[in-house]
Amino acid sequence: MFAVLKTGGKQYKVQAGDVLRVEKLNAAAGEKVQFNEILMVGSTLGAPLVEGAAVQAEVIDQIKGDKVIKYVKRRRKHSSQRTRGHRQQLTLLRVTDVLEKGAAKSGVKAAVGARTKVEEVAAKPARANAAKAKKKADEAEPASDATEA
Repeated sequence: MFAVLKTGGKQYKVQAGDVLRVEKLNAAAGEKVQFNEILMVGSTLGAPLVEGAAVQAEVIDQIKGDKVIKYVKRRRKHSSQRTRGHRQQLTLLRVTDVLEKGAAKSGVKAAVGARTKVEEVAAKPARANAAKAKKKADEAEPASDATEA
């Protein structure tokens, strides 16, 4: 039996035993993960998702994809060009089970994408502001004690 799952903004048609390369997940090698966003199982089509369906997989390794080189050139009189390259972070998985029902009872942790740098940067200012507010509150307390004495 096959299933169509959605992860990392992409859709994959899988069956038991398949090996997948998906966007990086927050899981270590050897762990089991479960994908709950299933669009289709066998002949059952979801609207938009199939209720109670899941695909379980085992994490083989965290890898990097092939190097992708992006070349940009502005034409004519500007003579501007730029080359940038990167290697995408990927997770290598082996599909173990395709479940039509009973995904909630399986006890396997859900597959969650790894945190991106954008989320970490967004979280930092909030923590910094909280620390500053606490420091100001601590400074304000001794000043009030000094005026009472």
